Amino acid sequence: MHIYNVTVNVENNILYDWLSWMKQIHIPEVMATGMFLSCQINKVLVEEEQGETYAIQYSAKDLQSIRLYQELYGPELQQKTRARYGDKLVAFRTLMEVVFNYQGD
Repeated sequence: MHIYNVTVNVENNILYDWLSWMKQIHIPEVMATGMFLSCQINKVLVEEEQGETYAIQYSAKDLQSIRLYQELYGPELQQKTRARYGDKLVAFRTLMEVVFNYQGD
C-alpha cells in the first residue's frame, strides 16, 4: 500500500470554501481517476501564524497507480486548484509506502 500525501496550508479567509470544494468537487474528481482506493482529510494540529494546515492522504494499491495519476491527471487537477485559489494556499506532495499497519480490536 502506498500513500500520496498532499499537505496544504490554507489562508483563513478561504478555509471553509476550500474544505467544501475539496469534499464536494476536488476529491471526487481525484477518486474518479480510479488510481486511488480511499482518501482522508487530516487537520495538522500545530499553531500557524497564517491559516491552517491539512494533510490529504490518498491510498493506492501500488506506486505505479500514483505515478500514473501524477502523469495523466495531476497537472490538470492541480491547475484547477491554482485557478480557483491562486496564492491563498501552498501545497507540497509526499509519496509514502506503508511498511506496517496495525488494526486494533
